[in-house]
Amino acid sequence: MVRKDIKDFIKTIPNDVTIVAASKYVDTNDIKILIESGIKDIGENRVDSFLNKYELLKDQNIRWHFIGHLQRNKCLKIVDKIDYLESLDSLDLAKIINSHRLSPLKCFVEVSINLEENKDGVPYYQAKEFIKGLKQYPNIEVVGLMMMAIRHSEDESLREQFAKLRILRDEIEKELNIELPYLSMGMSEDYKEALLEGATHIRLGRILFDLI
Repeated sequence: MVRKDIKDFIKTIPNDVTIVAASKYVDTNDIKILIESGIKDIGENRVDSFLNKYELLKDQNIRWHFIGHLQRNKCLKIVDKIDYLESLDSLDLAKIINSHRLSPLKCFVEVSINLEENKDGVPYYQAKEFIKGLKQYPNIEVVGLMMMAIRHSEDESLREQFAKLRILRDEIEKELNIELPYLSMGMSEDYKEALLEGATHIRLGRILFDLI
């Protein structure tokens, strides 16, 4: 259920920041309420759930983000339906996307800033070479970097983690002479710290739906 003060909450987020509503907690009726409230970017992290919601919401003006780990064997089911992939971390996946997309797909490279064993993402020290490797695929348009912070981190630690992604982005832009305008970082429990460190996209779930 969408929080009753959703429009007031949206006003607390800077106008130049995109709220990506993580929809795994809710059904299509709640997504429609979000759209009516002004949130047009919807993120899903499971292929089957995405396909179901995509069909039911075809008449809505939605920018679809896939924010979960995308398995290569499921890629073709959604590759021409999503507007953004926020979790690109494999050249093999990029190759499949490149072969089957009808137009360039806007992608965030998922970066493992903290090298957690149970998290996906390109290790931060390999990110530059990974992005160089993507240049061979014209249907991959890298627009930024994405990360997840360590859960239950202290505020100061969160800011340090998010700052590392911003600094890495700046270094890659300079060294490769490219533009990476977007940083997708921050979720319901840590988006405020992410905003302080330059997040352009925040992936919010529970805080939008009265689930915190």
